Amino acid sequence: MRNPDAAKHVPAIIAKMERENLPAVVIDSFIYYYNRVISGETGIICDNEIECLRADEIDDINDLLEYYDAGKKVIKNSIRIVLNGGLGTSMGLRKAKSLIEVRNGKSFLEIIVKQAERSNVRLALMNSFKTHEDTAEALRKMKLPVLPVLFLQHKYPKILREGFGPAVWPENSELEWNPPGHGEIFTALHTSGILDTLLAEGITYAFISNADNLGATLDESILGYFAEIGFPFLMEVAERTPSDLKGGHLARHKNGRLILREAAQCPVNELDAFKDTSCYRFFNTNNIWINLCYLKDLIEKEGTVHLPLILNPKTLDPRDDNSPRIYHIETAMGAAISLFDGATAVRVPRSRFFPVKKCNDLLALRSDCYLVTEKENLIINPERKYKTLRINLDPDYFGKIDQFNARFNEGAVSLIECESLTVIGDVYFEKNIKITGNAVITNRGRSRAVIKKGSVIEGDINF
Repeated sequence: MRNPDAAKHVPAIIAKMERENLPAVVIDSFIYYYNRVISGETGIICDNEIECLRADEIDDINDLLEYYDAGKKVIKNSIRIVLNGGLGTSMGLRKAKSLIEVRNGKSFLEIIVKQAERSNVRLALMNSFKTHEDTAEALRKMKLPVLPVLFLQHKYPKILREGFGPAVWPENSELEWNPPGHGEIFTALHTSGILDTLLAEGITYAFISNADNLGATLDESILGYFAEIGFPFLMEVAERTPSDLKGGHLARHKNGRLILREAAQCPVNELDAFKDTSCYRFFNTNNIWINLCYLKDLIEKEGTVHLPLILNPKTLDPRDDNSPRIYHIETAMGAAISLFDGATAVRVPRSRFFPVKKCNDLLALRSDCYLVTEKENLIINPERKYKTLRINLDPDYFGKIDQFNARFNEGAVSLIECESLTVIGDVYFEKNIKITGNAVITNRGRSRAVIKKGSVIEGDINF
């Protein structure tokens, strides 16, 4: 894919970014990655460059309880930062995913605000240029005594796969830009002035997580461990299962440092090795802890934070497969683990990882499989006997949020005794329905099928 002739596009790219008033450091960062792309770099990390990580090389959260008091003492020096740049386009959304109603009439955003209040920790949100206005308006409506700190993720120009020039789409110029991945948080903290402001106010420790993961609350034991030992960077990891094979896994680079490898960074001919959970047994939950003093030192030394490249092939309009083929140039926040001497990881349970990427996940989250505690923490219902829950809703009828809400208009079904649920075809669910064991509901007809209120379903049902 090496294309040195594409360097001719650099002046046009710089001019385009300058017209958007992007900071010089952001433009420089993009050109840094762009030059690597046109020189043939793909961001690929091969198996022969890394080693499996042994279980005894990282601590378990259950062994950190002695640090709880230390964590409570430094909450005043801490901030929770939530990545709030996602639109949820895979669920048919055109606004911030964090505004979806998830539990008891509350959105992700409302629950996160309450979680921060109950933990007595400051809250910040990194928005994208597509989520900022919606989020700010939602926060104003909450009439909070103190608003969270808001700052903006920057944007990168989409690059045509053919010729590597900047993409142009006159009918909707916003589609010419993409969020640069959550790895851009470090640059955004710096250029927004938030990093210097927090340090001046005595804020040293930042806990960063995704807006769609309500299991990612500030844990005082991890905070105490992080602060007392003096780590520069800490990643929460969990045991991989066959359903986690698309996410990034942790390994050790031959240079001795920990490294994160995403699926997009694995050679195609080594994907079987990538999926080997006996070797690469820990995945990144994207719950990250960082010492802001170390981050400041790194930026002063390097000028910015250069993370491993991720080259993501897409179509220019994500809703139009016939639109021009482009690349997103992106980076992953967790990849910063390889930049810090002494960075570490902690093994955490699945209860700290409840991401909602599709409507399948939203059904689980709305169901009785989970409970919300007095502190607004989301926990697995202790009455569940199954360790996992597999949900597969027909994407033609449940893939978009409006379709999903219409078919569960009377509330989520009970899944506390369910191990797996598959729905094929157009099926509507009335209230007080219970799914148990392993159920497959199939409607091959042209008209809708209805599961009547009060039904208890196990096994196969065909309409």
